[in-house]
Amino acid sequence: MKNIFQTTVLMLIALFAVAACAPQEKDDYALNALPQASELNFTATPTASKANVIDLAYESKIPGVVTWNLGNGTTVKGESVKAEYPFKGTYVIAMTLYTTGGAVTITKEVTIAADDMSLLDTPMYNALTGGAANLAGKTWVFDQYHSGHFALGPAASTSPEWWSCPPNGKLGCSLYSQEFTFTQVGVKLQWKNNGYIYTNDNGRKALGITDVVENPGGNGDFDVKYVPKANYTFALNETDKTITLSDGAFFGHYTGASTFQIMSLMNDELYVRCISVVESGNSWWYRLIPKEKNIKPVVPLKAVSLKEDFEAAKLSINFKREEMGQLDSIYSNPAPVPVNQSKRVYLYERTSSFYSNISYAATGYKFDLTTVNKVRMKVFIPSYNDYTTPAAVAGDWIAVNTLQKQVVVKLQNSELGGNAWQTQVEVAKANLTTDKWLTLEFDFSAVKDRQDLDQIVIQFGAEGHAAPGLFFFDDFSFDK
Repeated sequence: MKNIFQTTVLMLIALFAVAACAPQEKDDYALNALPQASELNFTATPTASKANVIDLAYESKIPGVVTWNLGNGTTVKGESVKAEYPFKGTYVIAMTLYTTGGAVTITKEVTIAADDMSLLDTPMYNALTGGAANLAGKTWVFDQYHSGHFALGPAASTSPEWWSCPPNGKLGCSLYSQEFTFTQVGVKLQWKNNGYIYTNDNGRKALGITDVVENPGGNGDFDVKYVPKANYTFALNETDKTITLSDGAFFGHYTGASTFQIMSLMNDELYVRCISVVESGNSWWYRLIPKEKNIKPVVPLKAVSLKEDFEAAKLSINFKREEMGQLDSIYSNPAPVPVNQSKRVYLYERTSSFYSNISYAATGYKFDLTTVNKVRMKVFIPSYNDYTTPAAVAGDWIAVNTLQKQVVVKLQNSELGGNAWQTQVEVAKANLTTDKWLTLEFDFSAVKDRQDLDQIVIQFGAEGHAAPGLFFFDDFSFDK
């Protein structure tokens, strides 16, 4: 009797287990055994209104999740879907049924007899190409005069959180010479450049190219000789919001990717991202605009005086810190005696970075140096810094490898980003007396005709070496 009872319990448990594993909804993978292809079927029926629009319907009774590869670069999910084919040709449609027993795929061919360009009369196609009536196509270039036209982030991120290129931040390389013309009729793409594309060392190695031009600023980035083909095509997937360029084409910056996720596509903006193939974990972001819209903004000249004594709780000038230390920048005066008896001053902590500095960039205008062209400040050079021990240097072009008793003020064009040093003008005050406040003036009247400068950079101790040090300054002004 005991054995019969145990057997009955085991049978009930087995029945409950089977019931629990049975598919409850068609959105879940079925737990049955792997279906056979012969058990599956779907229909492909042209719609009554448009022969190029095909109704696809899953006809089998086996439950599971149904996905479709429409043969035109589009994938969709559902037991009943529509497929649009603007261009004549034969397309292989693949339907896949997923169950927990496995996945099975069957295919059918659909032949489209004629083009139907009305299917391309959509907001995305029209924004990209200018519409079917625009037989010359629409040409896009990098939005070089605005921040974020070229950016980097993690592959899984929804934003380029690692780095964003400033306006004109890639001047001197081939990125801004790239032109992409999309034409709706024939879904044609014409790519023009100056014979080069832009990439980093990983991209260069993936291309197998050794003939490179190192870009200004270095950082392991290169212009690589690359001549585009005469003709390309493109596939715009409006469901998945992707664009794929044919024959391995890309947006002038080589990452090994030719399919790009569309973040925004409007008449005046094409903003895309791609997952790098040559750098695991990286995603690159590109913002392009119509070529005729790529006009350098007119920035007015202004004679604006700047003053900061560091006494107020809220500063009028918030200097940007680059590779500076962790100490508070506003500090008690280390020597409150003439010529500077103020309570608070600015602590400049030079780190072992090669290029510690602080800077201020004007917003919305360039410096009118015809009237405002002198920087003045009080500085204190402590004797306790180590000015004799040699330190590492950034390269063999650096002639000084020790901390210097000096301060340099530079005027730069912030639009050039990391290349701003190329057109900068600087005034240096060297071999300064230690342990006393000094009043210094940096006169830029010699370059009063320059109209491109909008950034002030202050640098103590000299650049290009890794020797740390502490310095102080106060009563900063930029005035007549």
